[in-house]
Amino acid sequence: MDKALEHKLREQITEVMQAMDARGLNRGTSGNVSARLGTSLLVTPTGLPPSALLPEHIVCIDADGHFDPDGMRPSSEWRMHQQLLALRPDANAVVHCHSRHATMLACAHREIPPLHYMVAVSGGASIPVAPYATFGSAELATSVINTLDGRYAALMANHGQVVIAPSLKHALLIAEEVEEQAAIYWGTLAIGGPALLSDDEMSRIMDRFKTYGQKKPG
Repeated sequence: MDKALEHKLREQITEVMQAMDARGLNRGTSGNVSARLGTSLLVTPTGLPPSALLPEHIVCIDADGHFDPDGMRPSSEWRMHQQLLALRPDANAVVHCHSRHATMLACAHREIPPLHYMVAVSGGASIPVAPYATFGSAELATSVINTLDGRYAALMANHGQVVIAPSLKHALLIAEEVEEQAAIYWGTLAIGGPALLSDDEMSRIMDRFKTYGQKKPG
């Protein structure tokens, strides 16, 4: 196992958890973050606030679900993280948080419709809601996996939001944008609801997003 890569990922996971706390995407001990490490998974521990989190607290779980019994216990959602990464070879990181507006919509079982072109950062024309299942359960993992269906982001009914992406930085950026779009949608609902973009326009936007931003050559 690449120890240098493991150390780097542990640091990045810690930084992402602390960034979510600082930016108001999470509160207390809610939310969790993971990254792929070969065939294993690095995931945040359960019940530890971001302010107290250190890289050495991050839990390593192998492909069979084994982790050091003498170390920190992993997040209750680790199975969801593991299954998402196992089924999405295009992704290397998962971010789950309880950001306020996304959670309000999730509790109302309202998907985020195509009200703004930035909804497309989710990988789809809308951001759907995964049906409710108890936190930490296999049923919740299945619900989220089925709802994402190739997208990067989804809301989780009566729970929060989840993002899967090629990198931890990318996942955090998408989670922030999901919260922003949730806030915009929530605001428009107070003044009669949004005027939505057409399916054709969202298709054009998603095509443009394939080459949007800075790309590495090659």
